[in-house]
Amino acid sequence: MGALGRIHNFGGGPAVLPLEVVTEVAESLPNMNGSGVGVMEVSHRSSVFQEVIDSAMDRMRRILAIPEDYEILFLQGGATTQFYMTALNLMSQNGMADFLVTGIWAKKALAEANRIGDGNAVWDGSDNDFKTVPNDGDYSIREDAAYLHYTSNNTLFGTQFHHLPDSGGKPRVVDASSDICGAPLDVSEHDLIYAGAQKNLGPSGVTVVILSPWAASRRKEGLPTMMDYHIHLSKRSMLNTPNTYGIFVLDRMLSWVERNGGLEGAIQRNKVKSEMLYSVLDGSEFWSPHAEEGSRSMMNVTWNLAEESLEPTFLAEATENEMGGLKGHRYIGGIRASLYNGCPVESVEALASFMTGFESRHG
Repeated sequence: MGALGRIHNFGGGPAVLPLEVVTEVAESLPNMNGSGVGVMEVSHRSSVFQEVIDSAMDRMRRILAIPEDYEILFLQGGATTQFYMTALNLMSQNGMADFLVTGIWAKKALAEANRIGDGNAVWDGSDNDFKTVPNDGDYSIREDAAYLHYTSNNTLFGTQFHHLPDSGGKPRVVDASSDICGAPLDVSEHDLIYAGAQKNLGPSGVTVVILSPWAASRRKEGLPTMMDYHIHLSKRSMLNTPNTYGIFVLDRMLSWVERNGGLEGAIQRNKVKSEMLYSVLDGSEFWSPHAEEGSRSMMNVTWNLAEESLEPTFLAEATENEMGGLKGHRYIGGIRASLYNGCPVESVEALASFMTGFESRHG
């Protein structure tokens, strides 16, 4: 076992956090920042917590170079709530929105938009088992669409956009849950960004939402209170009791990112980690990577063994070697290694070495 008995954790989320952050949070459990109150006990109305949420928003703004006129919210309900909430706030009743369907989560977002108006898949990778993302020119945006929605990284299938999708001049909405603060992101080219924190930014229970002036101005009367961005903005993310613990951990995680090279440092580490695994996967026909080159994810590396009957043995031996979270998502099976920001390079080195040894024993 590693430090404190920790394994190499490749889970898809909630994901591994840097041990440095975990230790820092643990030290705050009985007494946060010298306040005399534990991190899970602090009032969200206190000046102590106000400093925490302000710090987290400031760090997010610095790391992602968020323009000054963009707004940041820390909400609850995960990306799944945002599938509906984005459409509810941005689409007019019976209005239109276009979607790039590159995986299960994009499909779910489209289904929620269709509760509000006319959501349309202008590109759908289902027929190719979601092995690629679209290139510009592979789809056309409808003239009356309010916005284009896409999912920047597809956790189940291991694909990722490495370019800014052409929106035909329409506003862009992106679900960045699985690569925010770990991959390039030009905030100014988007009008609404949402992301669950539990992969790259902290524990589950916090959802980051970033709104452009256009998105913040799309006010609609009569929305349910908890579904109205305007109300959340007016209350500065504290309409009701927020996930105070989660926001504290998010702030500590963002501090760690800043101390370790900021966004560019995170991107470079994630490139190194993913390239290490793809090098093994492309080294022989023993392995069968799912995603096609050019669309491969830096965050979620997915593959099968050419002899699929060996996959249970692979997972069992990985567990014996203190490696967890490698079983593919229940929708598609196979093997998946999630390499989010908190996953150390040393864990990926250990996995690559194990894979090489496994092939020599079973190939």
